[in-house]
Amino acid sequence: MTEWKIYTRKGDGGETSLLGGLRVPKHDDRIEAYGTVDELNSFIAVLRDNSANQWANQLLLVIEERLFTIESVLAAATPADLEKLPQVIPTDITLLEEAIDLMNETLPPLTTFILPGGHPLNSYAHLARTVCRRAERCVTRVATNHPQHQAALKYLNRLSDFLFVLARKFTYDHQAQEIPWKPTVQ
Repeated sequence: MTEWKIYTRKGDGGETSLLGGLRVPKHDDRIEAYGTVDELNSFIAVLRDNSANQWANQLLLVIEERLFTIESVLAAATPADLEKLPQVIPTDITLLEEAIDLMNETLPPLTTFILPGGHPLNSYAHLARTVCRRAERCVTRVATNHPQHQAALKYLNRLSDFLFVLARKFTYDHQAQEIPWKPTVQ
């Protein structure tokens, strides 16, 4: 049995490989995009690890799996490499929309902008939401040259909405208070 090592030393010069073997600089937009999605995935895990809500945790685990799918699609060097990978499909986006609608049924109407915070789970969800928006911006750059990433864009856009509503749900589930934004006008 061959021992697997985490280090290869191949990236020491500032390059890495996409799926399929194409070498690119580590600052390539695709690397930035899937690295940011990976960061988002870690924040989703923090959120899941701190939540006792089984329904939310099952959904967050599905989201983590879809984010890995997005990462692999972003790492594909060629259309042929992409064909071998799982894809984000319309039902993945529908799942998020249905979850948003279900949570909104139990939440009071939003009448003002709200600040993050009020409960740790709220803060974690908002942190994940902001990383999700950054991931979406990174994927937008990649998608200008690689139109196969439109499904990932749609998923990330809906996911940030889901995380916003989940933050509100955690606030109300834990009897915390939403913090309204009160702009100071001079």
